[in-house]
Amino acid sequence: MRVVLQRVKQAQVAIDGACVGKIEQGLMLLVGIRKGDTADDIIYVADKIAGLRVFEDEGGKMNRSIIDCGGAILSVSQFTLYGDTSHGRRPGFIEAARPEEAKPLYQAFNEHLRRQHGLTVETGHFGADMAVSLVNDGPVTLIVESKNK
Repeated sequence: MRVVLQRVKQAQVAIDGACVGKIEQGLMLLVGIRKGDTADDIIYVADKIAGLRVFEDEGGKMNRSIIDCGGAILSVSQFTLYGDTSHGRRPGFIEAARPEEAKPLYQAFNEHLRRQHGLTVETGHFGADMAVSLVNDGPVTLIVESKNK
């Protein structure tokens, strides 16, 4: 599992011009599920993200987590995170999980963030053509990958 995480002042996702998910301060997550990922992978990544200290404290140091600052998450599925560009000019997506494998794991990832960590999690629609907009804060952008890969 691979997640590109961005600290944001606001973010939203729209489908056909209609907003389907929107947050203010928090984290924008682009979530890629790889073939063979398991529940252990999604729990590891969700727990890692919930505890990451990427928000500033009173002294301006990154010492606060999304939980500490009361922020929200906008989670968008992104199979292209497993695009292979090493050959030719068209990316290959052989490492990305098929939708029937990826969708339940993506949903479980978001549910774990909600139930286990008490976070507000907005989402796009799995497999839809989405327009994502955000105001990056910092900017702060990190990549989090599951421990088993």
